[in-house]
Amino acid sequence: MAEEMKKKEEYVLECHGISKAFGGTQALKDVELLVRAGEVHALLGENGAGKSTLMKCIIGLHQQDEGTIQFEGKPYSVKGPVEALNAGISMIHQELNPEPHLSIAETIFLKREDTRGIFLNKKAQNERAEEILRKFDFPHSAKTLMKELTLAQMQMVEIIKAVSCNARLIIMDEPTSSLDSEETEHLFRTIRDLKSKGVAIIYISHRMEEIFEICDHVSVFRDGTYVGERSMEGVTRDELISMMVGRKVENVFPKTDCEIGDVVFKVEGLSGKGFEDISFEVRKGEILGISGLVGSGRSETMRGIFGMDPITAGQMYLEGKEIKIKKPSQAIKQGICMVNEDRKNFGLALHRSIRENMALPTLPLKQKAPLLNKKQEEKDCLDMGKMLTLKAASIEHEAFSLSGGNQQKVVLAKWLLANPKVLILDEPTRGVDVGAKSEIHSLMCEFAAKGMAVIMISSELPEVMGMSDRILIYHEGKINGEVKREEILSGDENQESILRRAFGGK
Repeated sequence: MAEEMKKKEEYVLECHGISKAFGGTQALKDVELLVRAGEVHALLGENGAGKSTLMKCIIGLHQQDEGTIQFEGKPYSVKGPVEALNAGISMIHQELNPEPHLSIAETIFLKREDTRGIFLNKKAQNERAEEILRKFDFPHSAKTLMKELTLAQMQMVEIIKAVSCNARLIIMDEPTSSLDSEETEHLFRTIRDLKSKGVAIIYISHRMEEIFEICDHVSVFRDGTYVGERSMEGVTRDELISMMVGRKVENVFPKTDCEIGDVVFKVEGLSGKGFEDISFEVRKGEILGISGLVGSGRSETMRGIFGMDPITAGQMYLEGKEIKIKKPSQAIKQGICMVNEDRKNFGLALHRSIRENMALPTLPLKQKAPLLNKKQEEKDCLDMGKMLTLKAASIEHEAFSLSGGNQQKVVLAKWLLANPKVLILDEPTRGVDVGAKSEIHSLMCEFAAKGMAVIMISSELPEVMGMSDRILIYHEGKINGEVKREEILSGDENQESILRRAFGGK
């Protein structure tokens, strides 16, 4: 009896023998998860391992087929996120889906509005939201509309919303995927504060350095099954990767030296929304890394180049000839393609098939008068899926059914079918597991070896340093330094020196 009481006190959440199938696909099979009060518990696994499915069972978006869940020592069953929140469990989702026309205050208090009788007490709600935002040093008013925020700021609002619920268990699914180093550190301070108050946190992330910095225990899933639990004090990075993928991943950054040729693309004095007087060039066979804090102008520059936002000054040259781009279709026609950081809203038509997504940019090439050469389209898509080792039962399945890593491969596939001269990759491995990350990095080297000019933006410094031939460092809309691969390999440049320039130093 004493042992039973101790167990109930020790674990705030207990999941035993959880199984869940979707049609013929077994997403979870007899999995376990035990989370203690006041701990940060990492949940690791490749995309498609079952992590998000289990979390959706916990918050009531799915009902498990078998198994039991206990919360705070009592049987637990809810029919949706609102019931879960009322029970004391909140979740920050990886794929953000904010209502653009709601204010920050309305988003934070959605489904738990401050009312006076039947009327909404908007003034009191805004005041409460302002107080919460001040604690997080958030740079916008509570009345600001969500559509006016960057992706990183939307992510912070979701984090603030989850924390403000006074939940006893918070599930964080890739919470730092859009945050820069400063915002991540702010989140970690919040997590440590919550932990000191006895709040339990389930932390899902593919960033190993974060797992070792902030987590106490880790549970690993693979192919919908439970592999095991470890204390962070006694486990190594290699051991965790081996548990996740069932094999040894030799090198997450498999950079190969390619022959670097002539200048393919060049910009001079480029200015636009969020960036000013940007000049750089990228050569055939080169991977040009772009580093800097979120909001420093990195993505904004690439959006301007690709025609998503207007360019107000400067010139662009492709293979020595000046070009003008005012919309993405013109960029694609010129041979410039871009994988956007927000694949959900800008990269994929989630409820269209994998084939339709892959073929979209090159439809005119497969048309004969009003007719589409569907046979050729299917062959091209199947060949590309094979080259990218896409894991899908059929290319006719809808894109939303794929894991994050495989969705990213579909986005890559559609642009590769356009045979680009310049490929812009904005956060190419965001929300992607370590196995898929290594595959995408290998593909980048293959693209460069075929003579493509690759521009890669990443918030992960190890990725930028591990995969780039040159790195441009952004600070407040301007380039504040350039680092060559040889300087990194020789030790003359390191993470600290690059970060210093990202924060405005020299």
